[in-house]
Amino acid sequence: MPRTPEGSGWALLCALFCAAAAAAAGHGVRPAPAAFGRLYRGAVNVSAERVYAFAYRSRPGQVDAVRVSVNSSSENLQYPVLFVVRQQKGVLSWQVPLIFRGLYQRTYNYQEVSRTLCPSEATPEAGRSDQIIFVDVASMAPFDIAYELLVTRLDNFQIETNKAFNFTASPSQPQYFLYKFPQDVDSVIVKVVSDVVYPCSVVSIQDIVCPVYDLDHNVEFNGVYQSMTKQAAITVQKKDFTGEQFFVVFVIKPEDYACGGSVPSSIHGKFNRTWNLQRTKNLQVTVVPSIKKSVYVQAMFFSFLSFLSFYLGSVIVAFVHYIRLTSSYGSVSIAGSGIMTSSHPITASTPEGSSYGAIDESSSSVGRQLSSPERGPQAGSDTDSSVEEESDFDTMPEIENDKNVIRTKVFLFLSDLSRKDRRIVSKKYKIYFWNIITIAVFYALPVIQLVITYQTVVNVTGNQDICYYNFLCAHPLGVLSAFNNILSNVGHMLLGFLFLLIVLRRDILHRRAMEMKDVYTLDYGIPKHYGLFYAMGIALMMEGVLSACYHVCPNYSNFQFDTSFMYMIAGLCMLKLYQTRHPDINASAYSAYASFAVVICLAVLGVVFGKNDMWFWGIFSMIHILASLALSTQIYYMGRFKIDLGIFRRAVMVLYTDCIQQCSRPMYMDRMVLLIVGNLVNWSFAVFGLVYRPRDFASYILGIFICNLLLYLAFYIIMKLRSSEKLLPIPLFCIVATAVMWAAALYFFFQNLSSWEETPAESREKNRPCILLGFFDDHDVWHFLSATALFFSFLVLLTLDDDLDTVRRDKIPVF
Repeated sequence: MPRTPEGSGWALLCALFCAAAAAAAGHGVRPAPAAFGRLYRGAVNVSAERVYAFAYRSRPGQVDAVRVSVNSSSENLQYPVLFVVRQQKGVLSWQVPLIFRGLYQRTYNYQEVSRTLCPSEATPEAGRSDQIIFVDVASMAPFDIAYELLVTRLDNFQIETNKAFNFTASPSQPQYFLYKFPQDVDSVIVKVVSDVVYPCSVVSIQDIVCPVYDLDHNVEFNGVYQSMTKQAAITVQKKDFTGEQFFVVFVIKPEDYACGGSVPSSIHGKFNRTWNLQRTKNLQVTVVPSIKKSVYVQAMFFSFLSFLSFYLGSVIVAFVHYIRLTSSYGSVSIAGSGIMTSSHPITASTPEGSSYGAIDESSSSVGRQLSSPERGPQAGSDTDSSVEEESDFDTMPEIENDKNVIRTKVFLFLSDLSRKDRRIVSKKYKIYFWNIITIAVFYALPVIQLVITYQTVVNVTGNQDICYYNFLCAHPLGVLSAFNNILSNVGHMLLGFLFLLIVLRRDILHRRAMEMKDVYTLDYGIPKHYGLFYAMGIALMMEGVLSACYHVCPNYSNFQFDTSFMYMIAGLCMLKLYQTRHPDINASAYSAYASFAVVICLAVLGVVFGKNDMWFWGIFSMIHILASLALSTQIYYMGRFKIDLGIFRRAVMVLYTDCIQQCSRPMYMDRMVLLIVGNLVNWSFAVFGLVYRPRDFASYILGIFICNLLLYLAFYIIMKLRSSEKLLPIPLFCIVATAVMWAAALYFFFQNLSSWEETPAESREKNRPCILLGFFDDHDVWHFLSATALFFSFLVLLTLDDDLDTVRRDKIPVF
């Protein structure tokens, strides 16, 4: 008998052999002493069983692991060869051929099997201890079945920190290794890479408990696990393991469908050892320390201080404004948008031939006459009163009688569309604010409850395929798996609240001016209604809340949480832009929010049916085109084209009369150009969706909203400059800042770090390390920059028409 690698003597071996003989006496089989590293060949049948005894002495200060490799040429599934390995504290058994089951009850048989035995001493004490292992080989076959047996001791069972380790695995030859936390490390990232995509594999982190679950059908029973193609990463914290050590388990799946691979359509014949050659995979594992607690503190300070600096900047701007106001108190009057000199009003002039500017005296006098109702109510009574109900908003007989006459003028001015009682209109727009608060509460509470459930399921089951994180930069905190993705949304909430404060300040200044009965507040500039601005601020804050909720566990099912309020932000911005010069005919809060509800319903239907269902895309494209035509008609005719079931019949009649029967130049050329371009853009989106059917339906709808908003904003600015209006320094700065921030934000947005459109394993191929402070990834930077870009976008809408505060409303063109 050759000596063992540890150099144990004959006395030890004889003692262990006697113990083995006594233990095997009940089986009627005398164990044969065996040596590590030696290949044993034999044959078994129903009456011939073999027992091998392997004795060894543990090495001090190390964890000893033994690997058993067996092989049988038999493909007879009725009479497999059974292998039973008995240790001091456990039993491990399997059969050859080893059978794996795949999708649709497909079976895959392997004749070569290798298993690592659970270490007898996971935490070895000082000194040596004697161990013995019995390997029983048996079969119920009435004939001899040949087998091969090889038992080896693993020299590289423990993974070292920051040191790459390479190995090979297959479905019937799983691997697992031990890792111990160093004293100064509280958290590590287990990184696994492979040069090939398939075969699909599973990486699992398990506690030091025997047995180790290292087969395809049981690897999900314990610990934390991920599916993998070319890359995987799992963050492990020391506090989760009482022994400060864990097993890293690697399992190769018999099929690739879980990783996005194809499944054989039909498989015929028997399976043999060729599967062993087809399903091997070379892997490399590296365990690196994760970030320290101080990095968490730095990241939180950075996040809050970065956006609190905007508060400081706002205070400085407000202080400068106050100094300018007090220094010229005798020659200024306070308005909602800032300082207005008491000089003569600036008259809007346009080049000859323009649609705006020059009007005859009669139309000017009409504008002044019709603007008189604005002065009717007491200026200081701008409080919400229960006397005026919503039913009173449009009950102004003197306006109803002549509004159609006024709105058919070729050249419309702001005085023509700001004739209603200011208090009633202001109250109408405040409904936007109160309604969005109600919507936010009812929408956010179930969302928060749902994502908490998602996170709980992930923590309890250990299935990290549920959530699509960037696992190379996912820093846990408490029960949260990716705290950095949640923290980066703080900008939306802080800047949304700051915008509310800025709007509140302007609202207070405007109210004071009204109490002073400032003539400029009554007859000059854009009418000040702040309800939509308040709603925009709440929407920005809720976007941060819901985006944080989505990133608790980002996946296919809850992506609409991240986009719902983006739809509302884009819609509210378009409504505010339209309301600026159409205060009397803008949509009510109820109809606007009802439209948003329809959009969100379509988004949910798109997530469910929008993958490959042609019928859904056909219906959606038709709805999209018809809605674009109906809205275009309403905008072109300034609300005088009644929207009902007969709108399309009347539109066809108008087109026939004006374009076919007698081709005439459009009465409102600028509006017509905008609507033609807008319809072309929307029809292009509809055709694109119908042809390509993008899987990310929520982002597709969001793209439609954003493109329409940008188109309308560009049209508004162009028409403003064309009407000889000017951009003051603050709105000009905000426009430039908005463009720069959106350009930078979109760059990071398109750095795809994960994708729930693919399988979790395929999504992890896109994962990248952190790029900011070692804590934030590209998507977190997108959160920071997009929040800033939205904030500046809101400021553009808030300050864009500050130059008109000293211009009479009958000189301000409507477009």
